[in-house]
Amino acid sequence: MMLAPGPQRKLVETWQTKERPGSPQNLKKLNNQDFNHLRSYCLSKGQLFEDGTFPAHISSIGPQLLPEDKLHRIEWRRPIEMQHNPRLIVDDVSRFDIAQGDIGDCWVLAALGSLTLQKHFLDNVLPNDQGFQHNYAGIFHFRFWHFGDWVDVVIDDKLPFLNGNYLFLHPQTRNEFWPSLLEKAYAKLRGSYQNLHWGYISEALVDFTGGVQLQLDLKAPIFKLEEVLKAADKSCCLMGCTTPGRQSSGNIELNNGLVQGHAYTVTGARKIPYKNGSEHIIRLWNPWGHGEWKGPWSDGSANWNQVPTEQRRALCEEKDDGEFWMSCQDFRNQFSKVCVCNSTPTFLDFGDQHNTAWFVDTYANKWVRGHTAGGSKPQNAEAFSRNPQYFIKVVDADQKKNNVVVSLMQKPPNNAQDTPKLAIGFFIFWVSSTSHYGQQVWHFRCGLVLPLVEPQYKIATGNNFLQFQGLLDRLPAAFFSQYKFIPSKKHFTPDRDITSYFTLSQGTYVIIPATSEEGQESEFLLRIFLRSQDYSKYPTTRLSPILLKDVSKQNQDNNYENIFLRYAKQGSEINASQLQRLLNEVFLQDQTASLGEGFSLDSCRGILALMDLSSNGRLTMQEFKNLWKYLAKYKDFFNRKAGSLLGLLDASDLRSAMHAVDVAATEQLLHLMALRYGNSSQKISFPDFVCFMIRLETMAKVFYNLTEDGRIYFSETQWLTLIMYC
Repeated sequence: MMLAPGPQRKLVETWQTKERPGSPQNLKKLNNQDFNHLRSYCLSKGQLFEDGTFPAHISSIGPQLLPEDKLHRIEWRRPIEMQHNPRLIVDDVSRFDIAQGDIGDCWVLAALGSLTLQKHFLDNVLPNDQGFQHNYAGIFHFRFWHFGDWVDVVIDDKLPFLNGNYLFLHPQTRNEFWPSLLEKAYAKLRGSYQNLHWGYISEALVDFTGGVQLQLDLKAPIFKLEEVLKAADKSCCLMGCTTPGRQSSGNIELNNGLVQGHAYTVTGARKIPYKNGSEHIIRLWNPWGHGEWKGPWSDGSANWNQVPTEQRRALCEEKDDGEFWMSCQDFRNQFSKVCVCNSTPTFLDFGDQHNTAWFVDTYANKWVRGHTAGGSKPQNAEAFSRNPQYFIKVVDADQKKNNVVVSLMQKPPNNAQDTPKLAIGFFIFWVSSTSHYGQQVWHFRCGLVLPLVEPQYKIATGNNFLQFQGLLDRLPAAFFSQYKFIPSKKHFTPDRDITSYFTLSQGTYVIIPATSEEGQESEFLLRIFLRSQDYSKYPTTRLSPILLKDVSKQNQDNNYENIFLRYAKQGSEINASQLQRLLNEVFLQDQTASLGEGFSLDSCRGILALMDLSSNGRLTMQEFKNLWKYLAKYKDFFNRKAGSLLGLLDASDLRSAMHAVDVAATEQLLHLMALRYGNSSQKISFPDFVCFMIRLETMAKVFYNLTEDGRIYFSETQWLTLIMYC
């Protein structure tokens, strides 16, 4: 994708830079507070940390949360003052560690309950380098995603109490403090505890993951809701939902056990055998820690008697812990919205769409009055054309698959959460160009933010084949002057984050984020997710020089970085078992791995050893980048020779493979390689071909780098190290 020119281009290019400030590998520090530096300083001085940027003061609570007399009675206490043996975590982190206090932040706690179910996200938010036993200095830190940046938030451990009771979230285990401290850090990020009083679970889910979220209106028709929820559960999404009614103090508990205007965590989705058929059921958790649904499929419901014993015992526990099951139909009837969130839109990967890859491009930009704040009225073409423009190209499409997800987020000015939000939205215009009598003739079609419940496009048949492609710098005002419609207010809403998914047919599209009125200013973040397919299936496709020049660097880098982070569990390195899973799922999509014919653990250990420059048994992002380049090259060669990654390569093709990397192919060497890497018929699978090529290229480079006279010389230790590890 080519960026539209304008005053904010430098900002966008900076955002996309590898290892930029705000990436998981290079966290931003809220208020420039460095956790390790501050803790070391406090330990050297023998004092406990006190956070001057979020003090134990009314200002951190917020002036309007409680009556003034109560605000002045608040006491701040450290865990070491309350418990003789305080712990950050007791046993393990669980949603059952949490119990909501008097503040109305059920939306945060429901998201937090979902976070505890996904360790790869939890480990990123809750660092393990802190506690009360070792190097305790009254200081803790937590990490959140904030408008495109991962931010490290430092706090002291003073917690607010009123009349001897926790004012906010309190732990179920008396000496466990991770829930209260994490809540405090999130309150600091958002400005005060008051800003946690009522909110949207979708915002918390995104802040805990850096992912893309989608809200579904349960009162509207939703295509395959059960399949979406099962796919979300299987792919480790975070999920939450809300009941109808406005958020208010003293929410009403209904006779059926549910609470009006309340947020719940979705903790599971299953299809189970029931009577002579099956039933889709949903498991939910109330962040109060008690209070459960009393209808069908609740704890002790007679419905469970019609379920096979083994599954009933595995799923149904009769405890008053706030967790319960209900049917998917009752879920639709009793709840108003459900929100799902993950690093990529895996909740759309259901049915035959599983194990597909999603790629994302992210753009930080601004609507600036007089420059890029053109408003939402295409008929005011001169102004509208000044809005930022982002191009994508759909080369071929599959009418059964959602292939594009667009997420637009606005940033509150100066992080002021109580500032009224602008009504924002985006347009998707379909554009194709053809030459006619020497002139450019434009055909066009427009789609607003419409999910699948309101189909906007006539879907073309064919295979889905998507790739970002920068075709134009900008569309001119003349293009938009042909539109006379006025967008409906429902398409522009004052939400922080607007996300929709589409099935786009073949063509070139321009995505235009906008505010409802011209001249409204704000920073925004646009993320475009594309479902990926294999280019090798389209050997006749010709990509433009612009794509080869501009897109390969941007999107291929995003490709390997996103995949690395997904399998590294948000860490900084991957081991052999993580590499094995990555290669089988991303390259082979588990089609041969399930038969035991994919990348074996031993093969991945060998590949890792050859790419492991630091000799620590793990790959860094940079080392993985080098491996990724090899894999792309080998994949292209193998597909051309064998037809697909599931085919087999003839041993005779090894000669041309060796020639391609400038290694002499003697008959003896070819014979030995066919024996070493081929099957009994001297046919070679893609995993074995990768192992062969990486070892061949690596060892050839070692020789060329070390030789001076056509020979190389090793000590015994050097020789054994090389052949035994690599």
